[in-house]
Amino acid sequence: MKPTPTAKTTRLLRSSAQRFLSVLQRKVLFRYRLVLITLVTIAVGIGVGAVWGPTGWFPPSSTILTVLAGGLLLKRKSLAFLLAVVAAVLVFVGYMLDFGQVGPGLLVTIGVTAVLSYLLSGVRERLGVQGLSGEMMLLDLRDRLRQQGRLPRLPDGWGRTAVLRQAGGSSFGGDFVVSHCDGERLDVAVVDVSGKGVDAGTRALLLSGAFSGLIGAVPARDFLAHCNDYLMRNSSGEGFVTAVHVSVDLGSGAYEIASAGHPPALHYDRGKGEWSTTEAKGVVLGVIPEMTYTSVSGRIRPGDAIMLCTDGLIETPGEDLDAGIDRLLGAAEALVHRGFATGAGEIVDTLSKDKNDDCALVVLWRD
Repeated sequence: MKPTPTAKTTRLLRSSAQRFLSVLQRKVLFRYRLVLITLVTIAVGIGVGAVWGPTGWFPPSSTILTVLAGGLLLKRKSLAFLLAVVAAVLVFVGYMLDFGQVGPGLLVTIGVTAVLSYLLSGVRERLGVQGLSGEMMLLDLRDRLRQQGRLPRLPDGWGRTAVLRQAGGSSFGGDFVVSHCDGERLDVAVVDVSGKGVDAGTRALLLSGAFSGLIGAVPARDFLAHCNDYLMRNSSGEGFVTAVHVSVDLGSGAYEIASAGHPPALHYDRGKGEWSTTEAKGVVLGVIPEMTYTSVSGRIRPGDAIMLCTDGLIETPGEDLDAGIDRLLGAAEALVHRGFATGAGEIVDTLSKDKNDDCALVVLWRD
């Protein structure tokens, strides 16, 4: 049975629409031609409307919106063309209206906005993204880093909590936590990249992925040594890193702690009713090749706890480090009464107050 003329027409229209959309996506949307054409049309329309349109409906200052949109959505060459069109529109409007609506203040404002938009477009072009794609990538990286810092679920009888605060309220910082649990053994590392805030955030994003791949994949006693080897191969003199690593047998409670230039871990002994510092020490990561790190051992009995933190909680400029550790021990005493699960955030808020530094705190306890 031959297809009817109506069916042929429908197939022809559908095929033509598919080809049109394919060309639009391949040659217009991905190259932002449609955006450029639209913004140029709007800018020209504003100029025509300002001269011959209703009074007050097309102010020449509204061309600044096209400049801002171009900075977000266009590459530099396309943006330069748009800026030339906007400049021509302003000259045209000023000439036609005796520069009554186009004064020096408007020209300076649009000029400054154009420069900032051009610089912004250059940064986005270097990244290979336009529009809001760069911000979405950063948000995704932030969420991945936070997800990576969450401690795994533990068997009954164990509890854990982790609190991270970044300097200046930033979403990125130099402190991060990596962990691994296979049901029988828990490995947790608290890492502090030199620097703070966004400056250290980019290195922290890179190292968190590398350290997360190492923890649990190499023997616990060799974890810090492997981290040091990685930094020696890849850091290129970008700065040192401190870290503390604890590996706990979840059956017996036996643990091993190794440190690389990090503040000491604290152990709460319920039998004695007091906190004490562990003696694990070692050289910071990324400075000396082929380093070995000696661990100290102990046992977490029911009611005991282990606390790991970064120097943002204990260091104060011009003050001895021991004074900061004493403050941490005092705050840890209050933690016992409030409960390990709920009091960790209060400790971070109290000790990091009036300090512009990244902070991280991990508490592991046994019921």
